[in-house]
Formats: sequence, C-alpha cells, structure tokens
Amino acid sequence: MSNLVRKVRLSKGITQTELAKLVNISRPYLVDIEKGNSNPSTQIALAIAKALDTTVENIFLLDLSYMNYNKKEATL
Repeated sequence: MSNLVRKVRLSKGITQTELAKLVNISRPYLVDIEKGNSNPSTQIALAIAKALDTTVENIFLLDLSYMNYNKKEATL
C-alpha cells in the first residue's frame, strides 16, 4: 500500500521521532510504514491520520490495479 505519510508529516514540520511518539510506535516501524515496507493496522493508520490532522483516506492509497487485471483475465 502506498502512502503520503512522509509528505504530510514533513508539510506539518513533524519529525519521525515526534510522530512515532504521538502514535506510540517505534521510529523504525514508522520508517517502514513511510517507505511502504509495512502496512499498519487499522488502529495505527487511524492514529497516524489523527496525529497528522487528516483522514486515513488522504494518506493511505490502496492499489486496486490487481482487480482490473483479474477482470481482464476473466473476460479472456
């Protein structure tokens, strides 16, 4: 899942350490989330959105392209 966590965090002048503390997660885990290497639980995603004063939908972008691939495959 791609996300805009880093972009929004930087736009608000919040460091990784500060955001990690606000969300009660480790900084390395936050780095993994920002890089798209880890997908946070719903609870953590909500906490990140709240800490950044935005919504989950604004920062976490679902990649549904696989659905189009499956649809094309089914029609062949």
